[in-house]
Amino acid sequence: MTLLMVLASMMVSTTYAQEIYKTVADVPMVQLNNGILMPQFGLGTFLQPSDSVCEQSCLTALKAGYRHIDTAHAYNDEAGVGRAVKKSGIPREEIWITSKLWPTEYGEGKTMEAIDKMLERMQLDYIDLLYVHQPVGDFVGAWRDMEKAVAMGKVRALGISNFDASDEVFNKIMSESRVKPAVLQIECHPYAQRLAMREKVKPYGIQVECWFPLGGAMSNGALLRDPVICSIAEAHGKTPAQIILRWHIQEGFSVIPGASNPDYIRENIRIFDFELTDEEMARIRSLNQEKRFFNMSLEEKERVYLNTPMKD
Repeated sequence: MTLLMVLASMMVSTTYAQEIYKTVADVPMVQLNNGILMPQFGLGTFLQPSDSVCEQSCLTALKAGYRHIDTAHAYNDEAGVGRAVKKSGIPREEIWITSKLWPTEYGEGKTMEAIDKMLERMQLDYIDLLYVHQPVGDFVGAWRDMEKAVAMGKVRALGISNFDASDEVFNKIMSESRVKPAVLQIECHPYAQRLAMREKVKPYGIQVECWFPLGGAMSNGALLRDPVICSIAEAHGKTPAQIILRWHIQEGFSVIPGASNPDYIRENIRIFDFELTDEEMARIRSLNQEKRFFNMSLEEKERVYLNTPMKD
């Protein structure tokens, strides 16, 4: 049994996990509400130019010390992720793999088949974290099959992605689930710090994981040009992106910046050799406007996503 597997079976406080248990490259671990430890930092693969580019991005990341990769059926790059895991030579149990089911795959029986196809695409025996990607369609039926997949050893932890869309969808999944969500993935960054949502999930011990942690393409680099962030970056001899990612880590978020440029992939993980001061953390917190860059109504998601099937 590897060290990571031993650690993953231990029940420790989240703070203790972050301080004591780390992967290579000094990436801290966060303990999920089911006791499993997850690397706090990883690579997001949304908008990789192609499946083959994704494979190379993942190999670059794994070589740089990443041990957490986030993909989804909707990204069309799961196969590339799986090939990178095999080619890396790193033991499977040392790499955390996350993926997400699309709404057209939701429903009892239907979702189990989709999980099996996902494992086939990635050539994996299990997935570490599996999300319902969007809060539309029969996500309760999907969750039933996801719970069965956990019992069967096909999945280790379950998560909800974009369930900040309304109180109704969040309350529904919480009331209907037997295996409670361990992670909530939402847009979150210094301009949209999601204070209310963070408070909502706190009683359940749900870990918040951030997509668009640097603002995403839709922000046109607004966060990277912010004067407060740039001044802190200059003081530390770091880039604005590294300052933002370090802020995420110190706030306790799990963070999965996406990149295909090898230089950016390597740059993003070089955030564990310095710390932001309390004053610097406060300055970044003061930037909060709850300004999101991706704004799509739940009604529009229902109309679009339920009519967009994925390829096997």
